Amino acid sequence: MLFDLQNAHHAHANGRLRREPIIWLSTVRRDGRPHLVPVWFLWDGATILIFSQPDAQKIRNLRASPHVCLALEAAADGGDVVILEGVAAFITLRDAEPAFAAFTTKYGEHMARMGWTLETMLADYSLPVRVTPTRLIAWR
Repeated sequence: MLFDLQNAHHAHANGRLRREPIIWLSTVRRDGRPHLVPVWFLWDGATILIFSQPDAQKIRNLRASPHVCLALEAAADGGDVVILEGVAAFITLRDAEPAFAAFTTKYGEHMARMGWTLETMLADYSLPVRVTPTRLIAWR
């Protein structure tokens, strides 16, 4: 397990990953240029689940290389940092289905403001991506 919840930094990072609405996902284009985008995400304590449009640049990048870096917005005037390195894998909507309720709980109000339900969001953001963290970098 990457996170040792007895470690104060790890426990704090775990809490932020559960609460924060946006995480920044960094992938690499085929020509080596970085690509950085903010995404909604769900942290289950071991992996991060993201839903994407299948033709998005980040998906094209992940097809070439599954290695990613994820970062939360630096809080406390830059003194609260949570960065994850990891490996992404495409999964099916059926495999992501157990997370639908938690995703709706976390983002239901955001979706409603955009005129979406989970079903309408998934019609467009139909490709689930599961990121397994391999390294945690955190300090505060």
